[in-house]
Amino acid sequence: MKRYAIAALALAVLSALLPDASHAASQTIRVGVSSGAQAEIMNEVRRVAATEGLALDVVVFDQASRIDAALVAKQIDVASFEDEPALDAQRTQHGYALTSVATTVTFPVALYSRKLTNLAQLQRGATIAIPDDAAGTARALILLQNETLLTFRDTAGLHATLADITSNRLHLKIRQLPRARLYDSLNSVAFAVIDSDTAARSGLRPARDALSLEDARSPYANVLSVRDSDRQRAWVAQLVAAYHSDAVAHFILMRYQDSVRRPW
Repeated sequence: MKRYAIAALALAVLSALLPDASHAASQTIRVGVSSGAQAEIMNEVRRVAATEGLALDVVVFDQASRIDAALVAKQIDVASFEDEPALDAQRTQHGYALTSVATTVTFPVALYSRKLTNLAQLQRGATIAIPDDAAGTARALILLQNETLLTFRDTAGLHATLADITSNRLHLKIRQLPRARLYDSLNSVAFAVIDSDTAARSGLRPARDALSLEDARSPYANVLSVRDSDRQRAWVAQLVAAYHSDAVAHFILMRYQDSVRRPW
């Protein structure tokens, strides 16, 4: 009887020393996402994670601007809705102690045209349209530089403006327009650089309709973000592994083709 009592006591002590492991097994991780593709993909991630013993609760926000604040307030445990530059802007503006732990997907900006079927047809002196907001301008200029249509100062980085352009080999006329007007501008410009959300609202799909689209490993790839204090927790690695699984990769390819791109 004494041996059984000692064994029971040892088991009780061991259990007391390992509370985190017991908690992790029963913990449900709350993931904040924006509606649409982010939510659809995360629901597939939830299915994969469940097979590995990680329970996810996908919380869909109608207003993406609320997600970072909800993460800081511990209303959710992880966020999946924005790219690294956007997250960095939130940290700078609000002092949020948040960090990215993995890339998720890229919603590519792309070149669209009603006049051209390929960029080789682009004429010298043609007019093109790009977004007029700072973030949209910089992202468009990076894509144009990747297509060798122009170059800009290296020091400009992700904050490039028209003033940073150092060469424009076809002397393109660059018209800056509000994002809502870019689709209509296709009637008058050689091509327009349009972000994924605006394109979707206009019935355009990058994989089907674009002359060229942003690389999957763009600096604007979306990220999973957590509170700084949680970045080393075991569930973070489990979540990343589930997101980067073959099953999720297959889902993204079949559901969106190349209109949603994988940087991993």
